[in-house]
Amino acid sequence: MLTPVILSGGIGSRLWPLSREYYPKQLLALVGDNTLLQDTSLRLNGLPQLDKPIVVCNEVHRFLVAEQLREINQSAQRIILEPVGRNTAPAVAIAAFQALIYDKEATLLVLPADHVIKNADVFRDAVSAGYLLAQEGDLVTFGIVPSHPETGYGYIKTEDVLIPDTEAFKVAQFVEKPDLATAEYYVQSGDYYWNSGMFMFKAERYLQELKKFNPDMYGACHQAVENAIEDIDFLRLDKAAFKLSPSDSIDYAVMEKTQDAIVIPLDAGWNDVGSWSSLWEISDQDMDGNVYHGDVLTENVKNCYLRSEYRLIAAIGLEDHVVVETADAVMIAHKDQVQDIKKIVTKLKQQNREEVNLHRRVHRPWGTYENIDVESRFQVKRIMVNPGACMSLQMHYHRSEHWIVVKGTAKVTCGEETFIVTENQSTYIPLGTKHRLENPGKVPLEIIEVQSGGYLGEDDIVRFDDNYGRI
Repeated sequence: MLTPVILSGGIGSRLWPLSREYYPKQLLALVGDNTLLQDTSLRLNGLPQLDKPIVVCNEVHRFLVAEQLREINQSAQRIILEPVGRNTAPAVAIAAFQALIYDKEATLLVLPADHVIKNADVFRDAVSAGYLLAQEGDLVTFGIVPSHPETGYGYIKTEDVLIPDTEAFKVAQFVEKPDLATAEYYVQSGDYYWNSGMFMFKAERYLQELKKFNPDMYGACHQAVENAIEDIDFLRLDKAAFKLSPSDSIDYAVMEKTQDAIVIPLDAGWNDVGSWSSLWEISDQDMDGNVYHGDVLTENVKNCYLRSEYRLIAAIGLEDHVVVETADAVMIAHKDQVQDIKKIVTKLKQQNREEVNLHRRVHRPWGTYENIDVESRFQVKRIMVNPGACMSLQMHYHRSEHWIVVKGTAKVTCGEETFIVTENQSTYIPLGTKHRLENPGKVPLEIIEVQSGGYLGEDDIVRFDDNYGRI
């Protein structure tokens, strides 16, 4: 069987302020109505001998990943939770160990969750060709036919002659991101392709090569899977074992060292959406070269990407700029300098700013909450609970809460009492009292929560019972 392995561990810091550590770019709908993760899963439909995907993701994204797959009527064979980031080679190793539990002949198709591929039919044709080569023991990668000299990608150099009866080449060399002059030479030569980060090989074959070239990584990953534990719909790797794994990419750990690396050229409208300028390039533009999202008004604006999430953007006299507005931040940059957004993200981290981690609207497994107003001793939130969902049974040491129902019906546990609160009604949760909020209805429950007390941090939560396995 063909087992897709979707790698969903990145944070996409170059797409801040839309992409945040707890809500990264693969979980965003940047191109079209679906998120990048959803599109990655959906473009697999139609491939022969297709098994359900294995998704490898950060623990903090687990409920978002599961919910986004559910929204498109897709399910994962496994959602594996990485306790720490260790790059792509260990992530694929743990997926390979897991796939072999169910299928000793499993062939893996490794896909980053955050790429755009406009021509899915061409992509599937390349995958089908790669599947045949993988059955022969080859380790296949997909090289993107370059459209221009690009300094932001690594390249794959091919040997001169096609492999008989295929459209594939033997890999001669993986090369680092070049300077502009070198990139121009690569494109003119016709022997180089962009490194897509997509791979295909038999699971057992990948592990054989990994064990040969990096036995420490192989051993740590094997132990992490052997000692993994089930957690609802997720598989939690053994943290101590996985932390011992070296951190490395598939390229460095295996593909650059193996004698059996094959590259299949792919020209399918691929883009890794690595920056706002690349997103501008692949988006539909108006006659002035502008891309608009949301509430935007312009005058004398050319070749700009303007995205409004909450408020009106009014732009005058801009050219070659990116403007992105969210509820808590506005980012303005020249398109030639969007790579430096990572420097802003670094400064935010150094200052312990929440804008690097969360949006004002925060997603939880039961729904969302959004901070509306906050001062030193009070905070106002808008809370939405999904139909049939409930918060944990909890208490707070430092705050009391007032709940006002504005939509739907709430089932409230407060101390020893359980009762119903309907629209335009309210209730009070005293400090130190066990409480729980549930939505027993068929429509989303929305409440306004007013917190008051000496400390209002999210870590002032003591959980006694939780449907989602949180501590």
